[in-house]
Amino acid sequence: MNKINIVSIVFVLISLFITSIDYLGFINLSDYFLMSIRWITIFSLCIYAFNKKSLTTWIFISMIIGIEFGYDFPELAVSLKVLSKIFLKLIKTIIAPLLFATLVVGIAGHSNLKQIGRMGIKSLIYFEIVTTLALFIGLFAINISKAGVGINLPKSEHLEKLPEVKQQTFSDILLHIFPENIAKSVAEGQVLQIVIFSIIFGIALAMVNENHRKPIIELCEGLSEVMFKFTSIVMLFAPIGVGAAMAYTVGHMGLSVLFNLFKLLATLYIALIIFILIVLIPIALIIKLPIKNFTKAIIEPVSIAFATTSSDAALPKAMEKLEKFGIPRKIIAFVLPTGYSFNLDGTTLYLALASVFVAQAAGIEMSFGTQIIMLLTLMITSKGVAGVPRASLVILLGTATSFGLPVEPIFIILGIDELMDMARTSVNVIGNCLASAVIAKWEGELDFNKV
Repeated sequence: MNKINIVSIVFVLISLFITSIDYLGFINLSDYFLMSIRWITIFSLCIYAFNKKSLTTWIFISMIIGIEFGYDFPELAVSLKVLSKIFLKLIKTIIAPLLFATLVVGIAGHSNLKQIGRMGIKSLIYFEIVTTLALFIGLFAINISKAGVGINLPKSEHLEKLPEVKQQTFSDILLHIFPENIAKSVAEGQVLQIVIFSIIFGIALAMVNENHRKPIIELCEGLSEVMFKFTSIVMLFAPIGVGAAMAYTVGHMGLSVLFNLFKLLATLYIALIIFILIVLIPIALIIKLPIKNFTKAIIEPVSIAFATTSSDAALPKAMEKLEKFGIPRKIIAFVLPTGYSFNLDGTTLYLALASVFVAQAAGIEMSFGTQIIMLLTLMITSKGVAGVPRASLVILLGTATSFGLPVEPIFIILGIDELMDMARTSVNVIGNCLASAVIAKWEGELDFNKV
């Protein structure tokens, strides 16, 4: 560890010590002095990041800068949302061509249609088992914490703020999987529809003769490589986009939101940690995944997902990192985007937790049997989450309507939804990255001993 890093760590420790003793009331320092200390510390962290020359380090430090900026200059911080939107827009331009190119090459380039069908069946079985476990963990967590009990509901005149929700039937969810217009699917960012189109296109391409197949495969291979380079360029903007997202969140919600509804937030975060510890890590151990190396590989896309609350924002980087980790591109291109619709572990856990929270906040006693029926309903409706605007909210409102629950308690959740979304989106990304490794191991296409 060089002198610059040591100085940075010393500044951080001094800042934490001074802030802590002021907060505990042992000394009384001016706000301007404390702010100066914090910004000097951030400056030292920037020097550390510059010396480290790591994009992941810059992303984490940008999150700290964003939090501090949002706290000190809330009005200005709110206006920074445009920077995070620019980053998300750039990321979304990558997804469709990258998925199309990698899937087509993976299917038609190897002409192994049986493997595609086999991977599809294995993936769906794995997704269903893991998401069901997530639902049960969410259900048990909220019943233990009873975070909704004793909450004062907001007044009903605010109901007009809730979006109009059309409850989705199983047929609606099923129809939403298939594209009617690929250009429309690309424009709306419908990942699953793009995947379905790409798979069928790849199968059709594999069925034509070599003369017609070869130029299109070469085109898609070139497009895939270009889009990965495109991703590298866009990711240079990631620290700015991530910092702006955090600044906006703190600026318009305030740090005090961290203390509001702490019990509900704690329930979700603890439940997600338990899910990782008793579901995801055992799965990783079963397939003998080198957890330390895998964590290093996914830390960057997970941090992007946490700050932006967008799984899409993390997708291109996750694909790139998993390929470098050693998972074949054709498996990543199939499993990862498919998992974005069928394997949203964090979101399904949250939905189970939030649905019971609504009943608790409304003072409605739900029997365990009713909760199980609601859980079975969520097992189906949560699979349509990825294709619905404000997805989690829509599913939650639909579930509340189906079981005769009032929608007023959802206002309480909306107040801290962004903080909850950070955690559940991060777990979504972790779960799908692990799913790619599981299917690769299951297919016998990855020897983790060589990673």
